[in-house]
Amino acid sequence: MNRRPAPDTPALHRIAAVLLRYPDPTVLARLDDVTAALPAVRDTADRARLAAVAAHLRALPPDEAAERYVATFDHTRRHCLHLTYYRHGDTRARGMALLALKHTYRQAGQEPPEDELPDHLPLVLEFAALAPEPGHRVLLQCRAGLELLRTALAERSDPYTPVLDAVCGRLPRPGRRDRDTWRRLAAEGPPGEHVGAHPAGTEPFAPPEYLTSAHTPPPAASAASANREDR
Repeated sequence: MNRRPAPDTPALHRIAAVLLRYPDPTVLARLDDVTAALPAVRDTADRARLAAVAAHLRALPPDEAAERYVATFDHTRRHCLHLTYYRHGDTRARGMALLALKHTYRQAGQEPPEDELPDHLPLVLEFAALAPEPGHRVLLQCRAGLELLRTALAERSDPYTPVLDAVCGRLPRPGRRDRDTWRRLAAEGPPGEHVGAHPAGTEPFAPPEYLTSAHTPPPAASAASANREDR
């Protein structure tokens, strides 16, 4: 059974979304807002985790903060911030997952930006902060990516690890089957294209009804084409 998020979880998600954004001048200027919002996170351990990452970013020169972010998240598939990639790779299944995510956002009254894929972790966290119940479901659906990213960051003692610890800690305790799936994905990496079949544990999101109607668009050949197709 999936436990409901704690009352302070939207505040945690809002702060985590800022901390995981590319630290350009606009994001760095929001660190004061992060500090002011921290008391809204009631759990002292989570509050300390988020405060530590904010302090780390504040202590770095802006150019170094940007360089470290790129080195962490942009140069390796094991540290990808696009959560559906971990389960689906660049496959048609991922294209359908991205379309389903956009539909989930719109059902909750949130229009996903056109210049960003809907599985980008900071965007997912912003959505979860604004729409806690559907956002919680999205985080559960994307949990393989969250946990694999968390593990990869922890292995290198990356300063961003506490943010993932805080976000993952608000989700229900995983079962053995989930843990087995994550270990397999970690060992094998994202799947290649599988036409007409999905390996165990890598099934796509169930597409919304309008995607399975007579007007279903052709499957996206990649994540980028899925993004174009839905505009």
